[in-house]
Amino acid sequence: MGKKLNISLLIFFLCIGLFAKGQNGQPQPKKKIVFIAGPDSHGKGEHEHKGGCTLLAKALNNNVPEVNAMVIEGGWPKDISVLQDADAIVMYSDGGDGHMVIPHVADMDKLMDKGIGLVVLHFALEVPQGNTGNYFKKWIGGYFEINWSVNPSWEANFASFPDHPVSSGVKPFGIMDEWYYHMRFTEDQKTIKPILQALPPDKTLNRPEGTHSSNPAVREAILVKKELQTLAWTFDRPNGGRGFGFTGGHVHNNWQNDNVRKLVLNAIAWTAKISVPEQGIKSTTPKQAELDELTKRIN
Repeated sequence: MGKKLNISLLIFFLCIGLFAKGQNGQPQPKKKIVFIAGPDSHGKGEHEHKGGCTLLAKALNNNVPEVNAMVIEGGWPKDISVLQDADAIVMYSDGGDGHMVIPHVADMDKLMDKGIGLVVLHFALEVPQGNTGNYFKKWIGGYFEINWSVNPSWEANFASFPDHPVSSGVKPFGIMDEWYYHMRFTEDQKTIKPILQALPPDKTLNRPEGTHSSNPAVREAILVKKELQTLAWTFDRPNGGRGFGFTGGHVHNNWQNDNVRKLVLNAIAWTAKISVPEQGIKSTTPKQAELDELTKRIN
């Protein structure tokens, strides 16, 4: 009898961990957020996909009671069933021709048709033009297109933000990162809401013309027209699903910036259709030792 009671209590408390209390005080299923972290790349402190996902997932689990966030390491999950009941998916990985989603676009499209939210960070925004690029425009409203978009490192300064849940509690800030810009967006601009915008300095186009460095279209936009560039945006799909793109995220230590971290946490919650607090999602500023621990790699 005692063993049966103990097992029943264990099951009870495990179930509590998957539920949060709703407005009526009754247990409600937690919102499931799945981070898909690609393999780390570049030098230490850059493209730390596992470390960044781990940090963000921990911040959500510690500060948003209605969230159950989990991290899939090493790229696309071997068992896609882990994504089927997700409320939002976060992709943080290398991109380009080897993007982890390319062999799985049909499966991802089915998930997006269900209304699951999608957040795409930094290099994961780069996919080939054509089929995969069109899917990204359908899912999150835009992507990095070679020979059109560029990837310089520069200090972007943000003085104001739109009235949107994702910018809740975010204060003016400036930070150095590899901020992609001149992104390829969907033709229907009404579905896109710019969250971070800045005018890149002319020196960001000092590199020779190339697939990621400079092209006639981007030079006209910046050097001639002086057009503000959208570096983070939200996207509303016709089926009610939500998307978010963030072109920063190259530098791991930038997660120490409270405004960067808050904005991305707000965005993840928003794509999962979680109500964002008026002052945004608060989280503890990670210490350098914690960030360093997250960048340990197995050779």
